[in-house]
Amino acid sequence: GVVSNILKYVSVRSFAPMLHSLMVTLHLVAAVIWVGGMFFAYMIVRPAVAALEPPEPARFWGRIFTKFFTWVWIAIFVLLTTGYQMLVVEYGGIGAAPVYLHAMQLLGLVMIALFMHLYFAPWRRMKFALKNSDYPEAAKQIPQIRRIVAINLSLGIANVIIGAGGRYF
Repeated sequence: GVVSNILKYVSVRSFAPMLHSLMVTLHLVAAVIWVGGMFFAYMIVRPAVAALEPPEPARFWGRIFTKFFTWVWIAIFVLLTTGYQMLVVEYGGIGAAPVYLHAMQLLGLVMIALFMHLYFAPWRRMKFALKNSDYPEAAKQIPQIRRIVAINLSLGIANVIIGAGGRYF
């Protein structure tokens, strides 16, 4: 009787804030991994790789993308899972959510669509070319990947700004 009432009180009262805190933390970490990784690749690695002689840039980007894109898929899963969990728990679904959360969702879904295009089109071609040591063909894919990353980086930074300050607008 008494013990089960205490456990009910403790679990219900303390679990919700802990779960929310965990969801926010995981959501932020996933966003930092994806957006921060794009910033690092675009602003730091890209200019450094430009000094390499062919076929090294294509091979180098191939190694980077192979590892980074795995983390992007994980980040997407975490962002979607935690984002929709918070929407359901906090607002009962997207319908009652504030406008800034609708904006974040829209930008996030556009980012995911762009990443999926990047992954299944130019990256797939680049990976195939690298596997066959066709470095000129692999290198042809880099400009398209770079453009998509630039767009997604801009959208990601906008999403971070909206997430950080949206509730105050």
